[in-house]
Amino acid sequence: MPNMNLRISRNSLALALLLSVSSFVQAASEWPRFRGPTGRGHADGKDIPVKWSPESVAWKATLKGTGQSSPVNVGNKLFVTSASPDGSERFVTCLDRDTGKQLWERAITCATPEKAHRMNSHATPSCATDGERIIAFFGPGGIHCYDLNGRKIWSKDLGSFPGSWGTAASPVIFNDKVIQNCDAVGASSLVALDTATGNELWKTKREDKPRGGWSTPIVIDAGKRKELILNGEFGVHGYDPESGKELWFCKSFNGRGSPVPEFANGLVYVVSGKPGDIYAVTPGGSGDVTKTRMKWHSQRRGGRDLPSPAIVGNYIFVLTMSGIGSCYDAKTGEMLWNDRIPMKGEFAGAPLVANGLVYFQAVNGGDTVVVKPGKTPEFVAQNSLGADSKEIFRAGLAPIGGRLFARSQSTVYCIKP
Repeated sequence: MPNMNLRISRNSLALALLLSVSSFVQAASEWPRFRGPTGRGHADGKDIPVKWSPESVAWKATLKGTGQSSPVNVGNKLFVTSASPDGSERFVTCLDRDTGKQLWERAITCATPEKAHRMNSHATPSCATDGERIIAFFGPGGIHCYDLNGRKIWSKDLGSFPGSWGTAASPVIFNDKVIQNCDAVGASSLVALDTATGNELWKTKREDKPRGGWSTPIVIDAGKRKELILNGEFGVHGYDPESGKELWFCKSFNGRGSPVPEFANGLVYVVSGKPGDIYAVTPGGSGDVTKTRMKWHSQRRGGRDLPSPAIVGNYIFVLTMSGIGSCYDAKTGEMLWNDRIPMKGEFAGAPLVANGLVYFQAVNGGDTVVVKPGKTPEFVAQNSLGADSKEIFRAGLAPIGGRLFARSQSTVYCIKP
């Protein structure tokens, strides 16, 4: 009997340790993909900095080449991508989260680099991780899977991605599948691969000849089913993430389709990219739902939308590239106000939403404005990294471990509280 009790105690201890490690890995993987766990840019941490200055920068790390991917992490490891000026080499870099020290770097050769728009790069998609693997997508440079120590597990060619726009959509991991938007100027598709092997699980044809594959999907709970939501040149689609089957489509008011949709209050909120109405769609439908499930649409004023819409409570906030902010009632679409934010510049990166506030980082120099959506404009903070105005920031801010991580084309910044 004593031996049996000893075995039970040892087993219990082993189980407790296993659960503890599992919980640690889950908790440490705070920003595992582009725009965080939900893909919508929402962060739960209460210790995310609101105000900072150049003195708040704990460290800076210079990357080989340039790119526009956002940092992701597993525990104390940060992962970013970059590329050589001509795109013939692509890099996956692992940094120590606390010091910025490079832990490893892997180079990938691309024999036929794609053309990239002046606002794009050859390394714009962010990595995705399941806590065991890091997956990086480089358009014609392929999609690649590594373990956390940089050992390559698999690679796969997903096509040539013709056109003059380049790629930007980041991979998404869902239930042991990595799902990749492969829109291009020509044949386009949505593809799912096995995360362990890279084997193709399904491939769904998308409309031919869109402008390019810029938007990253999100997976939502539509009540009776999960839906993968993907914006595009012609409108927003809902897919079954398990099979790739197209479930529904809602036509947009204009093209480009680069901003990632928002989801809250049982509605999908979409802006097109080019100037056009913001609209809300009730998911869960079938076929063309443009006339049947579009809840509301409201005029957009002020120019092109590149940053994604951001929702806080009953308010949805959208910022144009030129810095015109608009706040709407999320349930009705009523525009509450429309005004220029008190910070000059161009805005391209996806916003961060934390503690009822929305963060937007300017392209030139990386200054950040913090907005509190509501019935009237409220601008909470304007922050500077001390970067040169010629330094370009188009990545999204990543809140990890109580700090914020910003990325310019060639430098990663760690912002402490």
